[in-house]
Amino acid sequence: MRITGGTYSGRIVTCPKGIIRPAMDRMRESMFSILGDLTETSFLDLFAGSGIVGLEAASRGASPVVFVEKDRKKIPVLKKNLSFVEEETLVYSQDVFLFIKRLKMQFDTVYLDPPFAMKGKERLLKSIEDQHVLPSGGRLLLHHPKGEIYPEVLGSLSLEREKQYGGSILLFYRKG
Repeated sequence: MRITGGTYSGRIVTCPKGIIRPAMDRMRESMFSILGDLTETSFLDLFAGSGIVGLEAASRGASPVVFVEKDRKKIPVLKKNLSFVEEETLVYSQDVFLFIKRLKMQFDTVYLDPPFAMKGKERLLKSIEDQHVLPSGGRLLLHHPKGEIYPEVLGSLSLEREKQYGGSILLFYRKG
């Protein structure tokens, strides 16, 4: 995999062993084009895997960028992938529900790419809303398989955009 844009464009990122489904280049390019300039914004990459999405955010100026990955076996590869990044980054090896429950800060953008088979995705969205992880105007992005249905409004989150990429969909929510 390679970083598709920004300061670190073209850098190669290693994919850790195990079950992983990295975000497609085309999807990442489109997503970050929609997000625009991320300079001086915070970014939370939940279910980080290789860290490619958070790396794309850092490449486009986001700082801090926080990565959360439950699988401890993926953490060394994730940290290696971050070795060239100058922006502030933090890595947590923790279950995302526990991480959100304990979180004491807000993020301008939250990206979720949970395993497609995972149950409880809507509960996770509600948890992010309940814990006030996003400030007013903050964005939440959810990558999910085609066929799953999510509400257009969830608390103060409103669906702004939906993009389809092959067999998956990316939802863009904004906090009102």
